[in-house]
Amino acid sequence: MAAQKIHSSTQKFTEIVDIVDNIVVLEGGYACVVIELTATNFALLSRQEQDAKIYAYAGLLNSLNFPIQILVRNKRVDITSYINQLEDAEKRTTNNQLKDQIEQYKSFVNEMVTVNVVLNKQFYIVISYSSLEGGIGAIAPGKGSQKDAFVAAASKTLLTKAESIHGQLNQLASTAKLLEREELIKLFYDIYNNDIVEPNQIVTDITTPIIQSASK
Repeated sequence: MAAQKIHSSTQKFTEIVDIVDNIVVLEGGYACVVIELTATNFALLSRQEQDAKIYAYAGLLNSLNFPIQILVRNKRVDITSYINQLEDAEKRTTNNQLKDQIEQYKSFVNEMVTVNVVLNKQFYIVISYSSLEGGIGAIAPGKGSQKDAFVAAASKTLLTKAESIHGQLNQLASTAKLLEREELIKLFYDIYNNDIVEPNQIVTDITTPIIQSASK
């Protein structure tokens, strides 16, 4: 008996079932929201400002009565487009002194990138929800009205959790923003397709599966 080919997709191995507004619906009766933080440069702060950040972080951790996940993404920065802009500016300028300065700066940037990897750090707080929080008879995500009921319950709980720590997060970062559906789709596209999806392609069609395979 000939062995049957297994046709599968990486998409099936993701836990994401759907994204409704700002709620990420996951398999197994789970959901979450994601808060994006815009960090400040701790090293450039005064001693008093650094102490205030540390106390704010300690206060946040001590006030929690539910689990959170702190996610830090280090993403290598591609500065090709920036170098191209410098080259265009160098070609357009008629000022020889300015042209030389642009050339020197471009050489400096190229050398810096060659010696050091330029990374962009992104910070996120993930707050989770389990259908078990609803007690006995909790609703797990399904289809139709069952799914709507699950999303409604998850949304109420998650947004309450997010609101309870939002003020403290603003003391830690420049901004603390709850990601909406389109922003969440961009984030997951970027995570799963880091090497094959360009930023301007991410939400061309938000009904497209989150994972795009490079091979057919």
